[in-house]
Amino acid sequence: MPPPSASASPSLLRPVLVRNAHPRLRLDRQAVVRVIHTLDAHFANSALPSACPPGELSLVFLTDPALARLHADFLGDPSTTDVITFAGDPGFGVAGEICVSVDTAAAYARKHRRNFSAELTLYLVHGWLHLAGFDDLVPAKKRRMRAAEARALRLLAATDCRPRFTLRAGRPAP
Repeated sequence: MPPPSASASPSLLRPVLVRNAHPRLRLDRQAVVRVIHTLDAHFANSALPSACPPGELSLVFLTDPALARLHADFLGDPSTTDVITFAGDPGFGVAGEICVSVDTAAAYARKHRRNFSAELTLYLVHGWLHLAGFDDLVPAKKRRMRAAEARALRLLAATDCRPRFTLRAGRPAP
């Protein structure tokens, strides 16, 4: 697949670390990195509240219990959630970290008869948009977030940049 933008040289692409901490998830790390590079390239000069900060970006795929622990430790809420985004410090070359619950994506996809890969990709996009300045806690801002998510997903479809995620058979993680 060609680079996400004809003007984006490999030396200008942000470093993206992908950690799969879910025992049953199978993914193509390069395809996941292409999602981030495509979003970076396309939205860099758009009307986002601010660009996704420069620097290394970490993506972590977790179980529900692991993400719930982060939710409790850092946000004081022990419930499960879909995505938690931690802002980094661009001064130190760190854009942030996006932590995604694979279990939540799988359960939501199953319940709503959605494609699992599409749901997990939406969670990545959602986290990236948080780093770019979007918020979804207030209804008006939530509408802007949903519109930006739809725009990003259309871009990924148009550029054939949708990663394929699969879950290996077995019991859900404890």
